[in-house]
Amino acid sequence: MRRSGVTLNGSCGAWGLNEGWGMSKITPILYVKTGCPWCDEVLEYLDAKGIDYQKVTVSGNPEAMEKMRELSGQSKAPTMDWDGEVLADFGVDELVPFLKERGVV
Repeated sequence: MRRSGVTLNGSCGAWGLNEGWGMSKITPILYVKTGCPWCDEVLEYLDAKGIDYQKVTVSGNPEAMEKMRELSGQSKAPTMDWDGEVLADFGVDELVPFLKERGVV
């Protein structure tokens, strides 16, 4: 199955302003599904590279699934929210350039 690696929204970079405190590191939110091989692959890659993320499992969690749908306009996982920029329905091959554009890898 081919993964699309759809990127939505504007570009923000790997660092954002923390109001009144200067620069702060962005922690992306990664929406995953139980049993999803692409999700497992992405989790392994992020862990191996030491990249922080907040994992949200949407399987059996209607509120999280709805949030992922609102962000990405679809229900496929994994989906990453990088400070308002969304990468949806992707694998590691699409994730690497996404992270490189943000100066993370």
